[in-house]
Amino acid sequence: MATESERQRRDVVFLMDGSDGNRNGFPAMKEFVQRMVEILDVAENRDRISVVQYSRDAEVHFYLNTYTTKEDILDGVRGLRHKEGRPLYTGAGLQYVRDDVFTASSGSRRLEGVPQMVLLSGGRSSDSVNVAASSLKELGVLTFGIGSRGSDSRELQRISYDPNYALTVSDFCELPKVQEQLLASVQPVPIPITTTSPTVTAVYTTPRKDLVFLLDGSDATRNSFPAMRDFVQRLVEQFNIDANRDRVSMVQYSRDAEVHFYLNSYTTKEDILDRVRGLRHKGGRLLNTGAALQYVRDNVFTDSSGSRRLQGVPQILILLSGGRSFDSVDAAASSLKELGVLILGIGSRGSDSGELQRISYDPSYALSVSDFSELPNVQQLLASVQDVAMPVTPTSQTLTADDAIPRKDVVFLLDGSDGTRNTFPRKKDGILIFGIGTRNSSREVQRIVNDPTYGQTINELSDLPSVQQQFTSSLNNVLGQVKPMTTTVPAERKRDVVFLLDGSDGTRSSFPAMRDFVEKMVERLNVSENRDRVSVVQYSRDPEAHFYLNTYSRKKDILDTVRGLRHKGGRPLNTGAALQYVRDNVFTASSGSRRAEGVAQLLILLSGGKSFDNVDTPASSLKQLGVLIFGIGSRSSDSRELQRISHEPSYGLSVSDFADLPSVQQQLFTNINTVLVERTPITTTVIGLQSSSLPGSPTSGSLIACVQFEYWTHTSTKLPCGQGRTNCCMLRSS
Repeated sequence: MATESERQRRDVVFLMDGSDGNRNGFPAMKEFVQRMVEILDVAENRDRISVVQYSRDAEVHFYLNTYTTKEDILDGVRGLRHKEGRPLYTGAGLQYVRDDVFTASSGSRRLEGVPQMVLLSGGRSSDSVNVAASSLKELGVLTFGIGSRGSDSRELQRISYDPNYALTVSDFCELPKVQEQLLASVQPVPIPITTTSPTVTAVYTTPRKDLVFLLDGSDATRNSFPAMRDFVQRLVEQFNIDANRDRVSMVQYSRDAEVHFYLNSYTTKEDILDRVRGLRHKGGRLLNTGAALQYVRDNVFTDSSGSRRLQGVPQILILLSGGRSFDSVDAAASSLKELGVLILGIGSRGSDSGELQRISYDPSYALSVSDFSELPNVQQLLASVQDVAMPVTPTSQTLTADDAIPRKDVVFLLDGSDGTRNTFPRKKDGILIFGIGTRNSSREVQRIVNDPTYGQTINELSDLPSVQQQFTSSLNNVLGQVKPMTTTVPAERKRDVVFLLDGSDGTRSSFPAMRDFVEKMVERLNVSENRDRVSVVQYSRDPEAHFYLNTYSRKKDILDTVRGLRHKGGRPLNTGAALQYVRDNVFTASSGSRRAEGVAQLLILLSGGKSFDNVDTPASSLKQLGVLIFGIGSRSSDSRELQRISHEPSYGLSVSDFADLPSVQQQLFTNINTVLVERTPITTTVIGLQSSSLPGSPTSGSLIACVQFEYWTHTSTKLPCGQGRTNCCMLRSS
């Protein structure tokens, strides 16, 4: 018995004439292929089969590594439909097979010495076949040509590896007559394999790829969007999704681009499929494909978004576009190609085929369907991205000392609506209040605090550092009167901070100030994967995530992206929808939120106007999720709306103009730090504490010490520290 290594192995490609001139002969050709497959010994380590149909251009139905069982291949062959089209470009079809099928990424084992064969059936070509045929022969591919009465016998002989391998029938229904002759020729032929030095790529043991879907979400694709979504779903189902295998990202665009999830957002197939099934059509009139391509290049195919390009992992972009772009696509497409991204374009009848070909990595990678409901007809596109090997020059990443520092997840949700006003909450029984105010609020602060000595005054909020030590000393003196027996304190502080920025037309002139504010806030955070995490979302009519909590793990990367933010534009201002989007898409484990781990979830909203939709339900939903919302507005904002959105009315701040944001930066940062303290579970057993030992202390035997610099909220003495609507830390007496 022959051993596995001694058995015959072949890579066989059927290249079939699908032109208008072969409409009647196509069923016979299909049956011929089916009978040939039934005779071959199909298996991953034995015979491999591919089928390509061509007319004006070539279309692959499946590659050499698409199917590994005879049953699957036969099912694929039985389902073939006549391609149609004219003229018949056999030369282009042969070149396509050479460049795209007889490659390692498509399953060819040429470099392993496995015989490579093409079985060609077709009529007279309208283009030259000589160059492509010679190229296949030089590669060591054995070509068999089969023609009918409409074929050019000399052309077939020039195409075939040897003139004797060119066979002819009067009609394709007579193909069974040459089947035995063809099989006899195929069986024992020794193929001279031309061993070439393959392009050096990064070495890894298992196939990996980073794949991004870019979907046309303009008004023109509203009816077709479900079909596009189903197409993506079917492709994803066939990928090997894992953090160390295949990664997937999804972006939808019309006038501007919106990322649904990045390459590092999800690591399981189930999570990706759930997200894809829930996709909604974006809408929008203008289709700016060029801007979308540039967006993907700058924001998705990056290390911080999960791209492994620098590790040598193939980068693949699949574009589904239903119309002609309103902007230029050439520069952005070229930029992606220079980056090494393999672009495959799929269009419909409304698309510009020339534009799609310019965008695609190679014109042959541009496919077309009459309607997106026919996308299953090109689903074998999947095979072209199974094992793509793109030439990549691996570079060494510079490691910084920050990589060893504990990390937080921080998301800022910014509300810039008008009318937000900051107020002090009323004093509650059982709360020990310390207050710091400006010269305009000193009397009010004195009335709020438990004892006049707990109230301090500064000229400006920027002077807060001058009283920080005094405040800390006062607090320590109070807490020094209790003796903790056991205290459980977390080893490190962590925060997930999301900024939500008003990007509507009303904030166009103010956006640079908002961007600078976010930058200054981030600079003060301790950004790393295990400490503070940050996300930024911009919104107007609909929201757009610039990056998620798990997109960047270094402060430098976040600051670089923030500095590059551009104003979104648009109207109306739907703050409610933006809040819901952040809840459903950002404060999730797949986007980097560590809520389930007990990490504080913060949303900083900058809103410059009144919302056109209802904010109450999504704001309540966020609060129920445990998200602490801080709102900042300008003169055009609705102060009551901002207070309803914020976790506490006192968290709703206001400036006359966003250029004045620096005046509330320290106040906001102090509030954030306070929240972190209040939400840290601390259990302290107090010995010998008397209710009357502190001014204003409750008679219940409990002391609640607030540690926020400026603004205090109420709490229930029945709740442990960090639970409920509290800005305070509770010390329970024994």
